[in-house]
Amino acid sequence: DTERDGDALVIRRPAIPGHMISLAGSDITRGEVVLRPGARLGPRETGVLAAVGCGAVPVLRRPRVAILSTGDELVPPGAPRPPGKVHDCNQTVLADTCEELGAEALRLGIAPDDDDALARAIDDALRRHRCDLLLLSGGTSKGAGDRSYRALAALPGPTGERGAVIVHGVALKPGKPVCLAAARVDGRVAPIAALPGFPGSSLFTFHEFIAPVLRDMCGAPPRERARELVTAALARDVASERGRRQFVLVSLLRAPGSDALIALPVDRGSGSISAFCQADGFLAAPRQRERLDAGEAVEVELLAPDISPPDLLIVGSHCVGLERIADRLHAEGLRVRLVAQGSRAGLHAAAAGLCDVAPTHLYDLSSGTYNRPFTPDGCLLVDGYGRMQGLVTRPDDPRFEDADGEDPAAFRSPGARLVDDDVVMVNRNRGSGTRVLIDALLAGAPQRPRGYHHEARSHQGVATCVAQGRADWGVTIAGVAAAAGLRFAAIRRERFDFVIPRARLERASVRRFLELLADPTIRAELAALGFGP
Repeated sequence: DTERDGDALVIRRPAIPGHMISLAGSDITRGEVVLRPGARLGPRETGVLAAVGCGAVPVLRRPRVAILSTGDELVPPGAPRPPGKVHDCNQTVLADTCEELGAEALRLGIAPDDDDALARAIDDALRRHRCDLLLLSGGTSKGAGDRSYRALAALPGPTGERGAVIVHGVALKPGKPVCLAAARVDGRVAPIAALPGFPGSSLFTFHEFIAPVLRDMCGAPPRERARELVTAALARDVASERGRRQFVLVSLLRAPGSDALIALPVDRGSGSISAFCQADGFLAAPRQRERLDAGEAVEVELLAPDISPPDLLIVGSHCVGLERIADRLHAEGLRVRLVAQGSRAGLHAAAAGLCDVAPTHLYDLSSGTYNRPFTPDGCLLVDGYGRMQGLVTRPDDPRFEDADGEDPAAFRSPGARLVDDDVVMVNRNRGSGTRVLIDALLAGAPQRPRGYHHEARSHQGVATCVAQGRADWGVTIAGVAAAAGLRFAAIRRERFDFVIPRARLERASVRRFLELLADPTIRAELAALGFGP
């Protein structure tokens, strides 16, 4: 603010007393509170501590949680999976959830269905690893092979007497067989929980019983310990079992033209882990209710505090071409959720305004057209693309060398082998467009083919089942058959179109979806995958 003018110094701004001078205590002074007990230390908090010259502070030690999976049927992720085995996902999910809450997770592997081996593994977790909490996964029911609850019953309880089990079985669904225990080991009492083996049951019981304990052990203040709850209107009726509190996973979406939330139930069963990826939270149906009604206001507990509804919710039929569009939207920063429930379920969701886009490929026998006769009132049918449905078999199976998918009689005549007793099919889920096509082709058959009631949820599921020899034939689309190396006999070229509620047409994510659907580059990519006009 000064400059030289010959021999003079010109001052262009007056000097104010104290200006440009930092006074001691202007930011933090003695006696002020910097951080309160229970604060979680991040870069902002540690920066403040450093600024006041504090090089060390007392903290709560992160609780050590040991996680032990049980069962001869389990193999670790990444290991080969022999027939009859399943990969152990519970240990990964439980360990990562514990770490998300602030604990230290000890992954102790898999204990076999052997009483002595399980007892040694439990003793090792409690004594050698000195865990603050032990989680077992599986073996909590009362079958002959379920050993976890028996192993806990043999441990000394809190007062030293035999029998550490405090609770075995609760009025929850899913999660009824959870087992809660407390064992005295080396002069201390360690809490132990044996969670059910089904992933859904395991996660629900973890959130209900374990998460509150861990938050307390981590010193989380009440605001973090409180559940993240939002209120939403239930999208459809939910049946509940009287006498047990029932958990229901839901996906959240915004009501048209409003910030109000709608809760759409995600049905996969307690054995599903993928349902948690499609869900934002869960609700709890009270013990004495047999049904929650559509439109009813429900409280939804979020699975994570930063969860928000997806930008684009797609409910209906599945297609690898649609996945390509979803990938592009995801790369642009939009949160996209695909719920593959079949064409009919998608149309119901679109009619009720419960989704943004409903993919469909339903054939109308009376008019000989796809999708338009089924478009609900208040919705717009947007042209998608064509794709070829066909009969798939293994290329080395000589029984189907002359199979003709375009001949409907091939699906009805025993001479064509598809309905023979020694031939097994894999069907599609009820409500899907492919299932409608299959049922039309089988109309008039003397019997249902073997495997008719074995339903795959997707085209990839059909191809995998046939390729692995678990079925001999099925119906899927050409691109999926080619990727699986299967023999393909064309049946019918169909339309894969999109139904959009008119009330959602102005949403930015819907407009972007339509732009990409019409984009020449995307069209070229779809054509390369076998999806033409």
